[in-house]
Amino acid sequence: MSTIISQRQSSPSEALLQSDLPELLKRIYASRGVEQLEELELQLAKLPQPAQLKGIDQAVARLWRAIEKQERVLIVGDFDADGATSTTVAMQALRAMGLCHVDFLVPNRFEYGYGLTPEIVEVAASASDKPDLLVTVDNGISSVEGVARAKALGMDVLVTDHHLPGDELPEAVAIVNPNQPGCPFPSKNLAGVGVIFYVMLALRKHLREVNWFADQGLSEPNLGTLLDLVALGTVADVVTLDHPNRILVQQGLARIRAGQSRPGIQALLNVAGRPCDKISSVDLGFVLGPRLNAAGRLDDMSLGIDCLMAPHDAHAAELATQLDDLNRDRKSIEQSMQQQALSTLSQIHLDEQQMPWGLSLYQADWHQGVIGILASRIKDKYHRPVIIFADEDSDVGTIKGSARSIAGLHIRDALDTVAARNPGLLNKFGGHAMAAGMSLAKDRFDDFQKAFDEVVRERLTADDLQAKIISDGALANEELSMPIAEMLQAAGPWGQNFPEPSFDGAFFLVNQRIVGDRHLKFTVSLESGGQQLIDAIAFNIDTDQWPNYRAERLRLSYKLDVNEFRGRRSLQLLVNHIEVL
Repeated sequence: MSTIISQRQSSPSEALLQSDLPELLKRIYASRGVEQLEELELQLAKLPQPAQLKGIDQAVARLWRAIEKQERVLIVGDFDADGATSTTVAMQALRAMGLCHVDFLVPNRFEYGYGLTPEIVEVAASASDKPDLLVTVDNGISSVEGVARAKALGMDVLVTDHHLPGDELPEAVAIVNPNQPGCPFPSKNLAGVGVIFYVMLALRKHLREVNWFADQGLSEPNLGTLLDLVALGTVADVVTLDHPNRILVQQGLARIRAGQSRPGIQALLNVAGRPCDKISSVDLGFVLGPRLNAAGRLDDMSLGIDCLMAPHDAHAAELATQLDDLNRDRKSIEQSMQQQALSTLSQIHLDEQQMPWGLSLYQADWHQGVIGILASRIKDKYHRPVIIFADEDSDVGTIKGSARSIAGLHIRDALDTVAARNPGLLNKFGGHAMAAGMSLAKDRFDDFQKAFDEVVRERLTADDLQAKIISDGALANEELSMPIAEMLQAAGPWGQNFPEPSFDGAFFLVNQRIVGDRHLKFTVSLESGGQQLIDAIAFNIDTDQWPNYRAERLRLSYKLDVNEFRGRRSLQLLVNHIEVL
């Protein structure tokens, strides 16, 4: 696998050319598909209207009935950050609107697996306060059997989800999912938390119209206070940051930076050592998201939801500390599994020509809560679709897999083809273009390895297996400055398919050293013996290759960053690729 630095090529539209934006931003926005200046306006008023979501009127009508009759409602969430934030949004919004009997249930991933399964429906129905209505958040679109079982047990189900539907939809009282057939909503990229937030906006509008708040003496809730949750779940779920999602993320970030986030999010920032006024979308994905996800991966996501719902700072701080400890444990488990996976690959003596294009690995003692992260790490190292399998605790004869893909291969569609060609091979599967989950009989693993690799080879080319670093080009010498770095930070939010600007260029290496075991801290200049010195850092480098004291001149792929240390702010290059020239 070789690495190629290629530059984005796109000409600014006439609207961008005629604007007073800096030339650098015109180029950056154009390469991300921005054509109209309206796409850069991030006020809440620019959001598409909830009424455009198919099924939302039926959803509101059923929720209104639940509130009016004070029925028992159970929120059924998912065990990741999107599921946790979705559950919290639903819980807090419904309580603020006057629903007294609302609780949540998140299936334990190790016992029940994902979604509204018939088994988790039985758990809900057996409770002493059996719910009248189940509301799924960030799941449910594929829960055909679970919804049918709930219906048989006398419980209605309202599905709110964003995942791609299968051939059959569940027979719920209402489905709100922008990706369901026939939905005219202009954005297909809402996260689960975005979908339930939209449902709550529509419900509040209806309650206002029927004078519910006035009649009950309730203050109309400000749903804007939930935007910190919406921003966190949206970024952590790695959905495309199209215009509506950028609005939601930007507005949530604004609340957090202003110190108006809930105690749980503030506590997570505190344990991570991140000041709230400097937080970016990157922090949501790489600082808060992993700590929240650690609960679902290793323990019970209820811990994460309790942290997000904590009303007081002290309790939130206690829960955030537990989440931080779990995240440290997760990192340790992940590193051990990664070493085992790489050792397995080395023992079978595969070079890049021999290695399967679709790579599947299984080890009985791997932790199923961490296999998704491991798949991502191996995918990044070998740049090919990867599926990591571990034993499924609830069934000794079944293994569970987590897949991560690369550009050019829609992983769920690939699994669909595997299943169609090999009836009975996959017990179940589902997911997105870039990530998916599945289960199969342990004794069919070899069959699956072969079938998956065949499908991948049909859909990719050898060129697809070359890692490509996409750059926004070179910066002029005068653009390597603090004002430009600050401008780029403010020009976001950046995220999936709307990436933070990255540049490439040649520099002279001045000095280098290892910090924190695996990070290369170094200084570069634009000219040999030049006076303009620029700090740079590359994380998790190969310590067998660096420091490299023979290197004099480098080509770097990097992002401009503002480094803050002991009250001093300085320019820094965040380097993600180094070539010695």
